[in-house]
Amino acid sequence: MSAAKLKAPRGTHDVLGEQAAARARVESAARALLEGAGYARIETPTFEATELFARGVGASTDIVQKEMYTFTDGGGRSLTLRPEGTAPVCRAYVEHGMHKLRAPVKLWYLSSFYRYERAQAGRQRQFWQVGAEALGSEEPAVDAESIVLLCALLDELDVREVRLRLSSLGGPDARAAYRERLQAHLRAHEAALAPEVRERIDLNPLRAFDSEHDGTRAVMATAPRLLDHLSTDDQSHFAEVRALLDEAGVAYAIDPTLVRGLDYYTRTVFELTSDALGAQSGVGGGGRYDGLVAQLGGPSTPGMGWAMGIERALLAGDARAEASPAIDLFVAVSDGAARPAFKLLHEARTAGLAAQMELAGRSLKNQLAHAERLGARYVAVVGAGGDGASGAGGAGTQLKDVQAHTQEEISADAVVHAVLRGRGAL
Repeated sequence: MSAAKLKAPRGTHDVLGEQAAARARVESAARALLEGAGYARIETPTFEATELFARGVGASTDIVQKEMYTFTDGGGRSLTLRPEGTAPVCRAYVEHGMHKLRAPVKLWYLSSFYRYERAQAGRQRQFWQVGAEALGSEEPAVDAESIVLLCALLDELDVREVRLRLSSLGGPDARAAYRERLQAHLRAHEAALAPEVRERIDLNPLRAFDSEHDGTRAVMATAPRLLDHLSTDDQSHFAEVRALLDEAGVAYAIDPTLVRGLDYYTRTVFELTSDALGAQSGVGGGGRYDGLVAQLGGPSTPGMGWAMGIERALLAGDARAEASPAIDLFVAVSDGAARPAFKLLHEARTAGLAAQMELAGRSLKNQLAHAERLGARYVAVVGAGGDGASGAGGAGTQLKDVQAHTQEEISADAVVHAVLRGRGAL
């Protein structure tokens, strides 16, 4: 009996060929944009203490209650594969004393994350995100810059039919008062609510706005809106964020039902969607989380950040690959001259040339065809000239300048110099 073929677990997928090249383009665009704006790269561990997410993300959220991959390690510790990026970055901010740095501390990441969800296009159980966090300033300009940067990244990736939804959750006091009003409204219409919404009236009533249940949606249509109950300071902050976005020419729609799915958000929240994605339209979003660092044991520190789903951005955008690096030199092997060819390959790479060598045992004709497919500027056929072209320099070599359509007999030792000269590097 033959062994069954092994496949990747459901909700995960291999990244191959052009897909990897398209992702490289996302990383290149994110690095250029974010590091140009003063954000430094950070990478946190793939797994963290489970308590980090229970405290930071919120014990009542779907992520913590239903979606985390949690396990006990050999030392009896409860660990979790990271389901999101903000809490780990804030943990690192506290652990490494980054509050001593000049504010705001700007950090960005590109990492994999893990949630147990129903797998579908654009929603995998292992997924990748680009994220950016700015910690240490409560200025509205931080909110506006953060939103503009994500919009610019989506534009750079040619993500189609993008819409920006914007709202404010206010500060802790306004949110607590609103929570009581919303709970009263939900209890008054409890019979019409979805079972899971009824169960979370006390724990997380704002999540009712995200329900797809018809009865719940009807109840929420008449629910009080948090935007109508902001404090004066929260109203001023939100008004300034909007004014700055107007100055930048960024179009947005105010959505008072936008609450996001994580408990740490305060004040500004936003989401970017693409109509090209259908039902799963979200490509990125985030908001302000002014209490999270203190909640994790650090000093009182305002924060603002976002994350963009790479798979969704590629689905909704132009998934063209980043241009492959040019091949300066392809070393073809003739007459069994593998050793001098390998020596030439090493010399070329040491000199900074992008070089490849024949490694599959092809015929010389097929090697030349392969070099053409690679787009090599020069092709060195080592051994082709026999003893007559080798001289004191080793194996005989033909050097072909593909661009100039020329060919010359040359010592193998002189190939690298000739290629560098042809590239204008000498």
